[in-house]
Amino acid sequence: MKKIFALIVILNLSVPVQAQIDLFNGQNLDGWEINGTEKWYVEKGELICESGPDAEYGYLSTKEHYDNFELELEFKQEADGNSGVFFRSTVSGTIVNGWQVEVAPPGLYTGGIYESYGRGWLIKPDPKKENLNYGDWNSMKIMVKGASVKTWLNGVEMISLEDKLIGKGKGSIALQIHEGDNVKVRWRNIELEKL
Repeated sequence: MKKIFALIVILNLSVPVQAQIDLFNGQNLDGWEINGTEKWYVEKGELICESGPDAEYGYLSTKEHYDNFELELEFKQEADGNSGVFFRSTVSGTIVNGWQVEVAPPGLYTGGIYESYGRGWLIKPDPKKENLNYGDWNSMKIMVKGASVKTWLNGVEMISLEDKLIGKGKGSIALQIHEGDNVKVRWRNIELEKL
């Protein structure tokens, strides 16, 4: 019996453990690039985006590319609060190519997948699943592996999608601020695990 237990312990120790990556360090924007003129800053350990002088789209993208991953984060919408989390995306100025997990006011498909400058909405969540805490903190989980994407909002699975184009995608993760003059979103605990 001791030999079996010892073998199990050895096997468990030999399985590689994926390291969690803190994409946001709570202090500054190290590891990120600002795209556009909208405001991105850190305040009290939170990453904040808000409308800037041009009231246009803006993106904060990771300098590294991530293909297969599980991303967990928290967001709090203030003012209009329309935003999103792009994955396998490339950004040039304020033009983004890739896929967005929507972060929007109630009834506007938070957790759905939208393809910018392409096919538009690929999948919207069932309205009966909506559990957005507008004006308060929400947790979001995004899993991307190969051609598969799944999203969760506050622990509830919102969508599950298989898509060949997503499967071929490469790029960074980018947070979005939507155009408009009254948008403000707070982010925190942005953690990624490579798959």
